[in-house]
Amino acid sequence: MLYNRPSNELQLHPKTEAMRHRYHTPNLLSNQCGSSLVQIIDAPLPLVWSIIRRFDNPQAYKQFVKSCKLSAGNGGIGSIREVMVMSGLPAASSTERLDELDDERHVMMISIIGGDHKLVNYRSTATLHEIIDGGNGGGKTMVVESYVVDVPAGNSKEDTCCFANMIIACNLRSLARVTEKMAKF
Repeated sequence: MLYNRPSNELQLHPKTEAMRHRYHTPNLLSNQCGSSLVQIIDAPLPLVWSIIRRFDNPQAYKQFVKSCKLSAGNGGIGSIREVMVMSGLPAASSTERLDELDDERHVMMISIIGGDHKLVNYRSTATLHEIIDGGNGGGKTMVVESYVVDVPAGNSKEDTCCFANMIIACNLRSLARVTEKMAKF
């Protein structure tokens, strides 16, 4: 978990726990692993959502993405994107499908459906939650991102989760930097 502050400092919307249970507690098969990561961002939810929801522009905050183009759809549910990854990672490209995009509940679900990497049957869910910050001005957002992925032959669950967690954590920290900078202007 990227966030580690005493819970009495923050108040979450009452629907947050229900959404966490609905979207971030998957049933894993014996050949799968998964995890959830949390990032608190000092920027209002509408701003953070406006960046993360852009399926056609993940490079706006994902530092490992070199380029992205839609190969099907217009950025809505069912759209498919071809992502080119920065060199140095054990992949060059990823084909991804937008499975859910809910602008009211702030939920985005993506599946990796192809590419030259080991993330087979990877499914990711991101939810955004407004934080009521005890009268300190508010304007904070909690982003929860969870995933499920098959463990490749020859790899352990721990190694697979460690790799996926590292990428997601970097992406979430980058999202925080980008949106917090935007929020100051």
